[in-house]
Amino acid sequence: MEKTSIEKLPFLRIDHVGVVVKDMDRAIEYYSSLGIGPFEPLRVTVTERKVWGKRVENIKLKVRVTQMGPVQFELIEPVEGESIQKEFLESKGEGINHLGFFVDDIDKEVAKLVKKGFKVISSGRWLGGGFAYFDTDKVGGVQTELIQWGLE
Repeated sequence: MEKTSIEKLPFLRIDHVGVVVKDMDRAIEYYSSLGIGPFEPLRVTVTERKVWGKRVENIKLKVRVTQMGPVQFELIEPVEGESIQKEFLESKGEGINHLGFFVDDIDKEVAKLVKKGFKVISSGRWLGGGFAYFDTDKVGGVQTELIQWGLE
């Protein structure tokens, strides 16, 4: 059987599952009761943050993470500003917001998905890396995040 050549898309290495919550303390207590945790703060200094293509400065999110085998479990509580997580919480309530996929070259992989017709709905940078969320929630309700971890 002959293999056909297809363009590789960046969905080979899942990094994390992101869940949007209303109350971080309550969420951590709940997941801890299931034996999931401990949760640690995720701290990165995001620059060049955009939401729906517009530069934003005033987004504040509480983010806590725990490792579950090879996949990180991420809890996100929108605190301030207009973020895609706040939009998700207001329109759908708590739940799985996105799947995050690790990539080696964020710019290259973003370009591939944009070329296929997907829109970047939120993005940002940090030292040596960055992230981009896409509008992949049309079927199944789950957004896709590409993430390049850097030096922070």
